[in-house]
Amino acid sequence: MIRPRPRWWVAPVLALAPIAVTHAEITDERLDELARGIETKLIDWRRDIHRNPELSNREFKTSKKVEAQLRRLGLEVRTGIAHTGVVALLRGAKPGPTIALRADTDGLPVTERVDLPFKSTVTAEYNGQTVGVMHACGHDTHTAILMAAAEIFSGLRGDLPGNVLFIFQPAEEGPPVGEEGGAPLMLKEGLFDTYRPDVAFGFHVHYSLHAGDVGYKAGPFMAASDRFSIVVNGRQTHGARPWQGIDPVVTAAAIVTALQTVVSRQVDLTQNPAVVTVGTIRGGMRFNIIPDNVEMTGTIRTFDPAQRADILESVNRVVQNVAGANGATATFEIGADGNPVTFNNLMLTEHVVPSLERALGKEHVKRISLETGAEDFAHFAQKVPSFYYFIGATPREQSLLTTPANHSPLFFVDESALMVGLRSLLYVAVDYLEATPATKTANQSP
Repeated sequence: MIRPRPRWWVAPVLALAPIAVTHAEITDERLDELARGIETKLIDWRRDIHRNPELSNREFKTSKKVEAQLRRLGLEVRTGIAHTGVVALLRGAKPGPTIALRADTDGLPVTERVDLPFKSTVTAEYNGQTVGVMHACGHDTHTAILMAAAEIFSGLRGDLPGNVLFIFQPAEEGPPVGEEGGAPLMLKEGLFDTYRPDVAFGFHVHYSLHAGDVGYKAGPFMAASDRFSIVVNGRQTHGARPWQGIDPVVTAAAIVTALQTVVSRQVDLTQNPAVVTVGTIRGGMRFNIIPDNVEMTGTIRTFDPAQRADILESVNRVVQNVAGANGATATFEIGADGNPVTFNNLMLTEHVVPSLERALGKEHVKRISLETGAEDFAHFAQKVPSFYYFIGATPREQSLLTTPANHSPLFFVDESALMVGLRSLLYVAVDYLEATPATKTANQSP
């Protein structure tokens, strides 16, 4: 059976002249059959990657595994992008656009506490400490899904209109201190300048949805993130004679408390949510010595550039004034490795949703609210129209209110989510390719 494709990929999305859309040659039935045929490999890949996680910018074994699969498929493969990134271009036999499909590959410094046959027991060095390493965010599933998609699309290339760029991106969780990495470095090294994708699609398994469901939001979806550091400078003295020094510990505590008023009392929360969180406090070496300084780090999450600027100003004012009131001094700095808001192109979202609904059933495609987590896919979305969505990871019999979240040592992915991710990605990508006016020839050099 030949399925009709909706005629939506015209000028409003990509500012191209409308061109007649031909009927599809890649049917739903064909996609479903190919997905079922690779399910065992998909699960095996995911389990192997889960058992062998690697930290950001250190995804050496994962990259080799991905590279071997892509070369076996006969794709045009490049390695070493943004240190350990791997990309591959598949050229369809027919004219059409170029789409980018992205998966992230890095794990987290988290010791796994889920009792699985393929549980991670890996350890590594992180910030000078030996830590457990775990795919506590689900990037193992993303990598395996995209590997499977690459294999399926390779088998379809004779009927495929356009090109598919597979991006296996390292360091989504952020590069180590003092290093560059992730999507910003891939772009800096010319990824999109070389391959010139017309659109980009990304996805993420997420604890907030049950397996079988996917979630999306048009427009602003995931928050902008800023990493900050505060150094409070006092004067060291004996803990028994605090009046002879200036206590940066007490000052730091006062700053943490005062920062809680930035969001609760200085931000119009009817417009957008915002978050200011202090995540680390380090100071002192001995129980009876008041130290010279205390260092703090944290994160700020926002959805609006003007609101972000106001919050940064407010945080700095609180830091300086509270420090001064305690006789101390302080510095407030914002890191250069933040992410902008992850923005789903409005027109693209409108027309992707029917593809998701056909793949999974309308009842399994959920509109969800703003997500204060951040994603460096946002950097790709600033360059080309993009769509990013969540894939439910929580078993259906488990409450979403109590299930461990991404980044938890107890984070668990129901493996049925793998096929949901694969089928949804296949439908979205094929629909876009088959219905988009051809503006590039499939054999042109990138």
